[in-house]
Amino acid sequence: MRNPYELYAGLRYTRAKRRNHFISFISLASMLGIAIGVTALITVLSVMNGFERELRTRILGMASHATISALRGGLEDWPSVARLAEHNPQIESLAPYVEGEGMLKAGSDLTGTLLRGVLPEEEAKVSEIAQKMKVGQLSDLRAGEYNIVLGKELATTLGVDVGDKVDLMIPQASVTPAGVLPRFRRFTVSGVFSVGMYEFDRGLVLIHLADAQALYRMGSDVTGVRLKLHDLFKAPQVARELAGELPGIYYVSDWTRQHANFFRAVKTEKMVMFIILSLIVGVAAFNIVSTLVMVVQDKQADIAILRTLGATPRSIMAIFMVQGSIIGIVGTALGVAGGVALALNVPVLVPLLEQLTNQQFLSPDVYYISDLPSELKVNDVIRIGLLSLSLGLLSTLYPAYRASRTQPAEALRYE
Repeated sequence: MRNPYELYAGLRYTRAKRRNHFISFISLASMLGIAIGVTALITVLSVMNGFERELRTRILGMASHATISALRGGLEDWPSVARLAEHNPQIESLAPYVEGEGMLKAGSDLTGTLLRGVLPEEEAKVSEIAQKMKVGQLSDLRAGEYNIVLGKELATTLGVDVGDKVDLMIPQASVTPAGVLPRFRRFTVSGVFSVGMYEFDRGLVLIHLADAQALYRMGSDVTGVRLKLHDLFKAPQVARELAGELPGIYYVSDWTRQHANFFRAVKTEKMVMFIILSLIVGVAAFNIVSTLVMVVQDKQADIAILRTLGATPRSIMAIFMVQGSIIGIVGTALGVAGGVALALNVPVLVPLLEQLTNQQFLSPDVYYISDLPSELKVNDVIRIGLLSLSLGLLSTLYPAYRASRTQPAEALRYE
């Protein structure tokens, strides 16, 4: 457009002081509504991203990025499997493990648990358990000493501490002169860990790999090999590569399969929150329609004069689209600026609000994540900004079309 007078006219209408102050008020309300909606969207999605990151970190701090196990029974000659797997450049470290279910008994208290036999020095390379020890050390697990490490919640449930004895029973039977009895062994509590996930703190115990092999009568076999990757998001790709490279028949799994339902639920929740909060922007954009309809009605004479001077319906439509788009652009810009600033300062602002209100929003007695984490993603900001701009532009179409259909003679009849 060599002479964009439509742009100049639209900007002039936006800057001009309207005779109808109610129209100006609705314009301002629309702009603030878009800004608030965009700010809320960016902030909420950033907080949800932060929660997802914290949960993923805590889960994968204990779970495996990937595992290699036998299709049936125990994994024989696991050192050779580990050496073959180490050839993959994505694998940072690995560790063997024995896993099974059992029952823990302390006094009259009895509870089920997941048992994992590990090599302490190797386990520390694939999980964060060594850094999560509250009492004792993971290295206190030594072969033949039958020591055991419990989660904090499990230790509280059983009422035990370091140095106490617990009986571990497994779902395998031993034939004795007295008959068939469940197999059990007395262990000494040597440590307590807390990873901040109830699933592990309440339901997981660790013993030495050799003690687990003796308890389950596995000889030198293990349940499988746990893998830690340099990039955990490449776990599905690495699992497929290992399944094709390893000789024999093995079952290779990764964390996206083991916790698929959980992360799918988080993703669904984020999508639903995005849709719900987008309605705020939608309502504000609908106000732009009301504003422009009233502006078009107020500017009937101006439109008629422009038409008589040779302005085409398309030009009239462009003028009012420019005016409505300005509201959307300014509101979006304010919302993006406010949302980014708020999302980046959530960890600072929340403690300040807690001090002012003298109330803790996420009590550590109830929630394992007692602070509000935030992770701002550029893709979210771009997506929200484009959504807001699109809604603002679409909201101008109908009022601008009505303005373009104005007949000069009818508009000037009563002037």
